[in-house]
Amino acid sequence: MTTTGSGSTYDPPADPARGAAAPAPAAHGHGPPHTDRRVALVTGASSGIGAATARRFAAGGWQLLLSGRDRRRLEETAAGTSAVLLPADLAAPDGARMLAEAALRETGRIDVLVAGAGIGWAGPFLTMPHTDIDRVLFLDLNATLHLVREVLPAMVEAGGGRVVLVGSVAGSVGVREEAVYSAAKAGLAAFAEALRQELRGTGVGVTLVVPGPVETGFFARRGTPYRRSHPRPTSPGRVAAAVWGAVSRSRDDTYIPAWLALPSRVRALTPGLYRKLLNRFG
Repeated sequence: MTTTGSGSTYDPPADPARGAAAPAPAAHGHGPPHTDRRVALVTGASSGIGAATARRFAAGGWQLLLSGRDRRRLEETAAGTSAVLLPADLAAPDGARMLAEAALRETGRIDVLVAGAGIGWAGPFLTMPHTDIDRVLFLDLNATLHLVREVLPAMVEAGGGRVVLVGSVAGSVGVREEAVYSAAKAGLAAFAEALRQELRGTGVGVTLVVPGPVETGFFARRGTPYRRSHPRPTSPGRVAAAVWGAVSRSRDDTYIPAWLALPSRVRALTPGLYRKLLNRFG
């Protein structure tokens, strides 16, 4: 199997429990506070998959709400668009609530949430500091669930919308020396399936995006480069195109590249064979 990363990044604070000021909306363009255009809130939009996805939705004529911790890089993502910048600290206790409230104040609705913020950590689990365990689980899983919980009521009330969760193939098959990251992404996958069932009949859909390795700064930021020759990392633009296609066609799941669905199917159908292959080829 392969060391993987979602590619959309969130620059974590030193202490995930610390507080933060409410997001300060800053319009990159000059649009009205409420809009008739379709609205996408994208987290992790300062780089990687999040930034590429934001640009793809902007090209499609959507109104964008972009969130991340680095305002300068958000401005780079938003260049040439009417995007509204919502810098936010999702690691703060009320970070998700404050972001959702700021987003809804700005546009009056959210048609699509692309939850792309996250971090990675690589190395033997026995050497992983407890603080890093908490940080990865909080930012990759807990913060996403809290944000979805804050955004969903408005979608359900409107009778439509879509939640897009950026997972990882690590969450489908488990990757050595990425045990906690794999656990967090597996949690997102289970959450997506359960939530999808709960939302039947509401008009709100849930999409799980499952990329393999992506050519972003994800690996450099986690401190361990991607060393495998196969599968080769794909581009953030390719993942963004898959997100756009999944939203346009109301798809529940999308793998990038598509063949990455195969290892998880082998694991589900023949776990013994899967583990033999894993032990041999890693």
